[in-house]
Amino acid sequence: MEQAQDLRKTTICLFDVDGTVTPPRQIIKKNMEEFMNRLKQIVTVGLVGGSDLAKILEQLGGQNALKNFDYVFSENGLVTHKNGELIFQENICRFIGEEKLQKFINFCLKYLSELWLPFKRGTFIETRSGLINIAPPGRSCSQAERDQFEKFDKEHKIRENFIQKLKENFPDYNLVYSIGGQISFDVFPAGWDKRFCLTQVQADGFEKIYFFGDKTFKGGNDYEIANDPRTVSFTVTSPENTIQIVSELLTIA
Repeated sequence: MEQAQDLRKTTICLFDVDGTVTPPRQIIKKNMEEFMNRLKQIVTVGLVGGSDLAKILEQLGGQNALKNFDYVFSENGLVTHKNGELIFQENICRFIGEEKLQKFINFCLKYLSELWLPFKRGTFIETRSGLINIAPPGRSCSQAERDQFEKFDKEHKIRENFIQKLKENFPDYNLVYSIGGQISFDVFPAGWDKRFCLTQVQADGFEKIYFFGDKTFKGGNDYEIANDPRTVSFTVTSPENTIQIVSELLTIA
């Protein structure tokens, strides 16, 4: 027990949410909940998601889930909860400024209005505390529609092409574009990707930082943190694969 307590002080496992701990935008499964509870007895456990806190908690089963993890870094860590308490929050609107932000959003709305997709629903642009989320088909589409768009996007590169246009039109904004989930991509100032959470993690004295994520490819929203020299990272393909890899790494029954 003493050895486990020492490991909890020095070692943290950080997990992406969608596709790593839960199926994309779906509820955490019972076996993953139980696994995370066992893991938390051995090491410190944190989540790092691009979504806002409300969406992450929805996937984890509600507000009480905050207490099931030592850290919850929502919006890439721009909103940070430790032991269930809010300890840090940054704001993208204040950082960028209203005039520049409106120019950017107006461009996106015009581009979206001229984009033809198999379907469009609602909530295409969502401004969160730490990032702007842009969903070409709209965030209010059903799970079946999300699956449909994901396949369509792989063939027609809707998000990739949209990002390229933004880079061409706003070269001086110093923004990063990161594809995550099935239907959207995130936009945030350089340095505000998932690596942002590492400042807090290091400040709290962790010596070994493991990261597990499914979108570790270049352009994916796990890429930067997965390739940061401060982390030891693993690419996963599903929540089941996450359990398998972590179990092998830390010998968890």
